[in-house]
Amino acid sequence: MTDTLNRRRFLKGSALAATATAGTLAAPAVARAEPAVLKMQAAWGGGIFLENAKSYVDTVHAMAGKDLKIDLLPVDSVVKTSQMQDAVHRGVLDAAHYVPAYWYSKSKTASLFGTGPCFGWSSQEVLGWVNYGGGQELFDELMASLGLNVVSFFNSPMPAQPLGWFKEQITDVAQMNGLKYRTVGLAADVMLQMGLSVVQLPGGEIQPAMKSGLIDAAEFNNPTSDRDFGMQDVSKNYMLASFHQSQEFFEITFNKKKYENLPSELQAVLKHASNAENSNFYWHNTKRYSEDLVKLQEEQGVKVYRTPDAVMAAQLDAWDAVVTRISEEDPFFAKVIESQKKYAKEVMGYLNLNQPDYKLAYKHYFG
Repeated sequence: MTDTLNRRRFLKGSALAATATAGTLAAPAVARAEPAVLKMQAAWGGGIFLENAKSYVDTVHAMAGKDLKIDLLPVDSVVKTSQMQDAVHRGVLDAAHYVPAYWYSKSKTASLFGTGPCFGWSSQEVLGWVNYGGGQELFDELMASLGLNVVSFFNSPMPAQPLGWFKEQITDVAQMNGLKYRTVGLAADVMLQMGLSVVQLPGGEIQPAMKSGLIDAAEFNNPTSDRDFGMQDVSKNYMLASFHQSQEFFEITFNKKKYENLPSELQAVLKHASNAENSNFYWHNTKRYSEDLVKLQEEQGVKVYRTPDAVMAAQLDAWDAVVTRISEEDPFFAKVIESQKKYAKEVMGYLNLNQPDYKLAYKHYFG
């Protein structure tokens, strides 16, 4: 009796094991989904801006895990900087990391997204306008009017750009008349209005052009990049503060079809990683800029001056003339200007009343 029961248990267990094994063998193998891969070219061949582009990519990877990968390529890897937007539009590139000033020749309204007139605001508030004042919607409308198959996000509020490098200290606006000066975007129109002769050059060509005498003066963006370019080797006079490009930020643009084919959660990753870079960029870059400014002064013998108020007032007058002229030619440009002024008047009205004079506190402690 006992042998019979044991034999039944053995047969029953064998049958269950066989069934389980058969089920295991019959189950289909689950394939791991391949990550979505985006090919992004940056407008930067090295230096701090390429570091910033890599920071954005690293943030995307941290948020998306194994589901999304961005291959970041340096400047000119696939196309020239001036061709990057078209390459993204056509799908030759999936994405680009640059600034609107690099493609503003298609529409001067592009410069209002980063290199426009100063209505008393900084890059922080312009990004506020983009996100909460209707700026993003106006930019999307501009893309549609140009027939561009792209989606863009903006990030990384840059401090005001220096007036730049000169052969002598600028103490009066008359000294700038006739100078051959490098800048880009709508700032070129402003400097032309002020009587300068403007040459538009990519960053890597600025120092050789000034060394050869092709240009008399130049600006790029910040003390770190300027030092990396070797501007201290062709000039010892560095003018800080200016309204020609007092607020700028990066544009990260994606091929619209490629972007919309991504799962909604990965679309959200690309957007929110861009937002995250706003704080990271400002904290990281202002620390580096201040360190490199000290090195320019103490190690390279550069004399640093603040641009006189009279020069900056002349810049504002030049901006008024340029904005009036283009607004009369382009109703959409005028529409964007009106939106910006409305936002700046309200937000800066509050901030100007509420913010204490930080320079007063700085002088109290540091002289």
